[in-house]
Amino acid sequence: MVKLGYTILYVSDVAKSIEFYETAFGFQKKFITPEQDYAELLTGETTISFASLELANSNLKNGFLVSKQIDKPFGIELALVTDNVQEIIDKAVELGAIVVESPIQKPWGQTVGYIRDINGFLLEICTPVN
Repeated sequence: MVKLGYTILYVSDVAKSIEFYETAFGFQKKFITPEQDYAELLTGETTISFASLELANSNLKNGFLVSKQIDKPFGIELALVTDNVQEIIDKAVELGAIVVESPIQKPWGQTVGYIRDINGFLLEICTPVN
């Protein structure tokens, strides 16, 4: 059996990224290494983790694309589910996120908006699908 354990985002500042996600979304830090090059958040069933660019480079010898707010987002998103989409987007923007698409209601009744976090990663902020 295989299950999704966690998603790791490669960032320039792990501690700053953890602080953003704690403040913007109310997640709690599970742990951070003494070197502050890796950390995990308690987010529900799946963990969001952060690794420093240096640590990521040590694991991936051929390199990788670094996420930045100025570039187009990668073709992947993290979906964060809430009953208060606009409120969460507003709070994240106050902390440095950028709105990509304002919230709209989808034909199936779900409200969905898109932002880029402080590292440029694409986040879908949405209501639950009923």
